[in-house]
Amino acid sequence: MDPDLRPPTIRLRPVREDDLETLFAVQADPAWADMVGLPGRDHADFLAHKARILADPANLSRVIEADGAVVGSIATFPMGDSREVGYSVARSHWGRGIATEALRLMLIEDPTRPLEAGTAAGNAASRRVLEKLGFRVSHVDESDGFVIHVLD
Repeated sequence: MDPDLRPPTIRLRPVREDDLETLFAVQADPAWADMVGLPGRDHADFLAHKARILADPANLSRVIEADGAVVGSIATFPMGDSREVGYSVARSHWGRGIATEALRLMLIEDPTRPLEAGTAAGNAASRRVLEKLGFRVSHVDESDGFVIHVLD
């Protein structure tokens, strides 16, 4: 098979300090912010946010590697009375099945159910990822336009 046509090998691993600049670049991309419906953080805020996430043992935070390269991140974390999952893939890797495979792997690593995920109303690609793995629309948060999905 042509190497350019084969799906990438996806692996999740714990976040290391040397991953942070790559992860910052992912969320600093204006296309990423438009897709997820959230503003990116400036560098100092991003590093402080990641430090809080990584210090809290209730959070399960992983880097997404595709063929050995860091291409994004995925995490499960408590949010109010529920547990949520969130993921992010660099724009240069969109459309390659990376988010779907990373989420599949995370659902094995964190078997907590129910598990929720929020998507911006216009983010059809992320909604498809969630639907492929069994999430269903729970409700739309009218206050911020986010669609809440749940996996029972």
